[in-house]
Amino acid sequence: MLSKLVEALATDELAWQDYANCRGADADLFFPERGASTRRAKAICGECAVKMECLDFAVETGEKFGIWGGMSERERRKVRRQRQTAARRRTG
Repeated sequence: MLSKLVEALATDELAWQDYANCRGADADLFFPERGASTRRAKAICGECAVKMECLDFAVETGEKFGIWGGMSERERRKVRRQRQTAARRRTG
């Protein structure tokens, strides 16, 4: 789980990551143990200039773990469903 965040932050392909508030932060904050608070991670995301890019990345790649774009996997699933519904309506 942590390796995905470390890998993503180390990749030069995604320039938005260079501007992420989580860059250099303790990755454990973004991948908490089950039942642990996500408040600190979400607070870091809340002030991030590239929060939407991060969320888009996680939704588009189907990231199943951690806090991305200020959202948990459960929250991202809802966003994913909303986007799929909107896409179906457009092609309808």
